[in-house]
Amino acid sequence: MDPGRFERVNDTTWRIPPTGPMRVPAIIYGGESLLRDMDDKVGEQLVNVTTLPGIVRAAYAMPDAHWGYGFPIGGVAAFDAGDGGVISAGGVGFDISCGVRTHRTGLGRAEIERVQAPLADALFQHVPVGVGSTGRISLDPRGMDAMLAGGAAWALAEGYGDQRDLDYIEDHGQARDAEPEAVSERARQRQRREMGTLGSGNHYLEIQEIVEVLHPEAAATYGLRQGECVLTIHCGSRGLGHQIGTEFLREMAIAAPEFGIELPDRELACAPIRSPLGQRYIGAMRAAINCALANRQIIGQLARDVLRRFWPGIELPLLFDVSHNTCKLETHALEDGPREVWVHRKGATRSLGPRHATVPAAYRDTGQPVLIGGSMGTESWVLAGLEASESAAFSSACHGAGRCMSRTQARKRWGGRQVVDTLAAAGITVRSPSQRGVAEEAPGAYKDVAAVVEAAEQAGLAARVARLKPVVCIKG
Repeated sequence: MDPGRFERVNDTTWRIPPTGPMRVPAIIYGGESLLRDMDDKVGEQLVNVTTLPGIVRAAYAMPDAHWGYGFPIGGVAAFDAGDGGVISAGGVGFDISCGVRTHRTGLGRAEIERVQAPLADALFQHVPVGVGSTGRISLDPRGMDAMLAGGAAWALAEGYGDQRDLDYIEDHGQARDAEPEAVSERARQRQRREMGTLGSGNHYLEIQEIVEVLHPEAAATYGLRQGECVLTIHCGSRGLGHQIGTEFLREMAIAAPEFGIELPDRELACAPIRSPLGQRYIGAMRAAINCALANRQIIGQLARDVLRRFWPGIELPLLFDVSHNTCKLETHALEDGPREVWVHRKGATRSLGPRHATVPAAYRDTGQPVLIGGSMGTESWVLAGLEASESAAFSSACHGAGRCMSRTQARKRWGGRQVVDTLAAAGITVRSPSQRGVAEEAPGAYKDVAAVVEAAEQAGLAARVARLKPVVCIKG
């Protein structure tokens, strides 16, 4: 994008003031080079978001933003239900509650390297991965309802995980007031055999080495030590979330005229929060959030089972589990005081600062861990939430590196075998059921995640704590 289209507020903040149908400003965070590398659709989509009824303060794009469906990926916007505010399925995304989960291992890289290949093989064999992958769990209608209502707590009751895990999952591992009855039969059928599976695309399970600590105090609080390794899982609500997004986007687009909503883009299909349609979507979305939380909880335990074959008795305590495709009712400080608003985060992570009541007690003085997944073969990051993020973007931060080329472009430039061999030469073992998928997720298809997280820190969204490099990558 051309920076000349924006008002430059500072080195990492760019603003489009409201004109025409815009109700609030559009704000993008990122250095000038990141802004230039964003496609023009990011700015167009963000401006479109500012025209929606009930939006408050501004529409935001994170430093990793790129074109998405309706909202840009990396988009954040909040709406006031009392002012006719809307909820948009496109503002949540198709992979509802896709997120990142990280476990500490206490193992050094040398210990991993001694069993690197067999460990990669064992993880690949034990954790189902790939398009259409199915797991060992098969849910009947009663079990499906229990999972959709219970989230990670349901998975724990089914024998997956440790009771302490729930203290380190966003919202204690359960979206309250989910409505399983709002989830269609088609969505249920798609998920019946998909619990405990990674899926495809940019989803992964990695063993990562902590190669650099930038914030020693926060790292100590989080139990992160340079040279040790962590286990990180990135996945979401699989077929169920995608089906819910597809169905409600279609229904919202058809119903928009009935609500008197003029859509600048059909992909921004939405409904008033207080309408029956809006409430049904919220209930179904919360059920999908629970599906994703349960899914990551199960995969976390499957990975524990594998590592305990190699290191009997290893605990693998959970650092944190946080989603980045959600809409949540939260209280935020606005110009006229605290107000409840519905915050859409699409490809954006909640970034709660120190002393926030919902941050786990162990992290209360430091702020919430913000888990940033890099591209395959490049670095990932652990950040800490900042108080400044509240006023900057409703306590939100980036969620990853962000694509800089399409999957088709990536396949034309790289072959899967080529990528695997290049990463192997760098000491990274990759296992994947799809060479095509590996090519699509080649490291060069993504932005520089180091630049993204540096911009996030400079903008006051989150503080860099630790840099992670992959050792083993199980790829969808």
